[in-house]
Amino acid sequence: MTVILLRHGRSTANTSGVLAGRAEGVALDDTGRAQAADLVGRLADVELVAAVSSPLLRCEQTLAPLAAAHDVQPLVDDRLAEVDYGSWTGRAIGELLKEPLWKVVQNQPSAAVFPGGEGLAEVQTRAVTAIREHDRRITDEFGEGAPWVACSHGDVIKAVIADALGTHLDQFQRIFVSPASVSVVSYGHARPLVQCVNSSGPVTLPKRPVKEATVGGESGA
Repeated sequence: MTVILLRHGRSTANTSGVLAGRAEGVALDDTGRAQAADLVGRLADVELVAAVSSPLLRCEQTLAPLAAAHDVQPLVDDRLAEVDYGSWTGRAIGELLKEPLWKVVQNQPSAAVFPGGEGLAEVQTRAVTAIREHDRRITDEFGEGAPWVACSHGDVIKAVIADALGTHLDQFQRIFVSPASVSVVSYGHARPLVQCVNSSGPVTLPKRPVKEATVGGESGA
């Protein structure tokens, strides 16, 4: 199966200099809404069969035009939600840069646990588990190779990509995922295949294999 990991479009928090986390009411700004609309054209050549989303508003708004264009009903999964930053939620990034934990987040994220929130290792576990479970479910329903989209958040997507690359979580800060970008991972029987990361252009995927028709138990000409 092939999953398109979609980061939400630019939100009001992305330009405000605060760590939004799971704060309610964080919506797309004008640029983010334009990015969401552009996704329809960028993925026009992809036959999406399903969509899964973080429960947060900015992901819902990002995914809505694309889901409508492909006539799919997004399934909400809390495991794709933004990191629970605990008491860091809503604080200015400039202030957080002075916190000792900030260096841990940047240099050894696997050891980072946000006060009153969750650890980044927990984030990776829940997100990867969700992606793989949905991938198996969608494979069973639509067959191998059917592409689907998962709309989530920057650090969550980076954690999933790091796992797919076989890279330790402590290296995930080397991965960059911008608003409204897509990253594509195919989960095969042997290992994941990372097809692209942080793409802001049109998405083209290999054609799904077509089973040959059989006549009398033999393949047709």
